[in-house]
Amino acid sequence: MTALIASDLDRTLIYSRRFFDSAAPAAQCVEIYRDEPISYMTPTAVELLQQLSTRHLVVPVTTRTVAQYTRLTLPGSPYRYAITSNGGTILVDGSRDIAWADEMAARIRDSGPPLTEILAELQTRIHDSWVQNLRTAEDLFCYLVVDEAALPAEFVREWQLWCAPRGWTVSQQGRKIYTVPLPLCKSRAVAELHRRLTESGELPAHAPIIAAGDGALDAKLLELADAAVRPAHGELHSLDWHCARLHVTAGSGAVAAEEILTWFCQQVSSDIELTTMCAQQGSRKDIR
Repeated sequence: MTALIASDLDRTLIYSRRFFDSAAPAAQCVEIYRDEPISYMTPTAVELLQQLSTRHLVVPVTTRTVAQYTRLTLPGSPYRYAITSNGGTILVDGSRDIAWADEMAARIRDSGPPLTEILAELQTRIHDSWVQNLRTAEDLFCYLVVDEAALPAEFVREWQLWCAPRGWTVSQQGRKIYTVPLPLCKSRAVAELHRRLTESGELPAHAPIIAAGDGALDAKLLELADAAVRPAHGELHSLDWHCARLHVTAGSGAVAAEEILTWFCQQVSSDIELTTMCAQQGSRKDIR
């Protein structure tokens, strides 16, 4: 293995049924919740991810909690490493890395107001007419499940303005609006995992990070990567967001996963050139 492939899941590799229109290929279920199938991949994406994971180090990186992640039946699973809770948890062979969890909890405590204070303020700003659920995720962050049609036009912007000076960030992913402390980011966990694996020799010293994601919570991960890709849909696309070494898919919706995975395969097929580039650039910046 010569590269670490870190990929977001929802709306990057896996999709709800509504992303499969009449023109889309057949869908293969990868998640069942309360006896209902809710997440899918195209058969081509399933095959590509299966092939990629048998030959290279693929690390799922998600804002899902551990419980939500373990509902998935991903091609190529079980994965030895996974990052959940937006970087708050590193899973190694399915078990939480306690040292990392403790470090992240300390960083969050030192960074700004606690989650309880954020929740108290948030509850003064929301209403049952457009909020379907307010949930917390492993005492790390919170998110709303909203009726997008009824969502007040200025809510997200005004909530961002309140949160930003307090060290919290806000991201809308479809029906979900996340409120997350700034230290809690996928890029920190990916950088830490990369450090461990290169120091242990499981990856070469200058192994590149190749990444994919669609939302604002993925932006720092894409910036960290030596090569990155995002789909032509989602929060980052609506913001017309770009960074160095970023590829944007031509397609959107569920078929974008096929293009992302094909792009991954192309990158690792030229991993000698990519590894050489990383070696020439020197050590990766420590973002911890």
